[in-house]
Amino acid sequence: MATIQFEPWMLLIFPLFFGMGWLAARIDIKELLSESSTLPRSYFEGLNFLLNEQQDEAIEAFIEVVKVDPQTVELHFALGSLFRRRGEVDRALRMHLNLVERGDLDEEKRQQALFELGQDYLKAGIFDRAESTFLSLQSTRYEKEALDFLLEIYQKEKDWLKAIDISQRLAALTGVAQSKEAAFFYCELAAMELAGKQVDAAVVHLEQALVTNPQGVRATIMLGDIALADTPLRAIEIWKRIEQQDAQYLPLVAERLLQAYRDSGNENEGIDLLKGYLSRYPSLDLMNVLFSALLQRDGSDAAYKLVRNELRQHPTLLGLDKLLEATLLDVKIERRPDVELVKNLVYQRTRALAMYRCKRCGFKARQFYWHCPACYGWETYSPRRMEETGAAI
Repeated sequence: MATIQFEPWMLLIFPLFFGMGWLAARIDIKELLSESSTLPRSYFEGLNFLLNEQQDEAIEAFIEVVKVDPQTVELHFALGSLFRRRGEVDRALRMHLNLVERGDLDEEKRQQALFELGQDYLKAGIFDRAESTFLSLQSTRYEKEALDFLLEIYQKEKDWLKAIDISQRLAALTGVAQSKEAAFFYCELAAMELAGKQVDAAVVHLEQALVTNPQGVRATIMLGDIALADTPLRAIEIWKRIEQQDAQYLPLVAERLLQAYRDSGNENEGIDLLKGYLSRYPSLDLMNVLFSALLQRDGSDAAYKLVRNELRQHPTLLGLDKLLEATLLDVKIERRPDVELVKNLVYQRTRALAMYRCKRCGFKARQFYWHCPACYGWETYSPRRMEETGAAI
């Protein structure tokens, strides 16, 4: 390896490099001091409060900065968002309105201020102003987020026609299908028409729902409900389609199916159909409907055998509770208190297991919801009980 020979003239280089470094540092320090001197003292007080986790004092200090130097646009945005998160919507509104009304703001910052202002209005529950603000952001970088907020507003206001329109615009903008949500909006429109006795209009909306989402079980269930009033056999044929759409929802119409068969004078055929469903798609709710039907038609022994066989194939505490109920029908009088004691103990345990649970937020309910009352998600509930889905209690 070649070695570099030291020459005396090289000693002159070191002072030169040192001097250049010293000069650069002096320039940086002067620039930093110059910039710092232009910032109000309140700015540094605010930073100090933040470092000491004194948020209220920090906010007040930063507000003083904004008063002294109105050009601190980013600080306006930061304070406005902080106010909204803290629930101080009035202060957030004033902060963002001040930005929107400034004539010296460039277009990009003005759009950002409008977007923040729309969120303030939404948080305050002033939906009409939130709507107009978000609508003004179409064809901007905030269009997608604004459409999301508009969809939220129209759902809260139950303006389903506008919700459908926004879902279609979102699909066109993002390329992501919104068919499931749009189908539910049509179902909500149908429910409103049915409440007003406008059956024909409701049917049109439900058919539109199925065109939008052919797998939409809710629309099929509602169409069957409408048909049941006049032609039970027609209702049966409609509800049978659920097996091809999503068989796990069959338990939701099991009782209605059986009643339609009874109304048409074919109860035995209905029981046979439900037995077939139970063998292919095991379900506690299907078993419960069949249990009651067999108990009424064939007596307690047939009902007991149904539950016992299901429990052997699919052991669950909810199934055990039903088996104990069946046992009580024929148990000897002297043994009844013992069986009742065991059943009560099992029942207390199964009350939580028998609930439905939202897959998105975990909200539990004793009844099935198409629209979660907690997180407002559509079709986030499994139609199966918690014990069947393996969900934690």
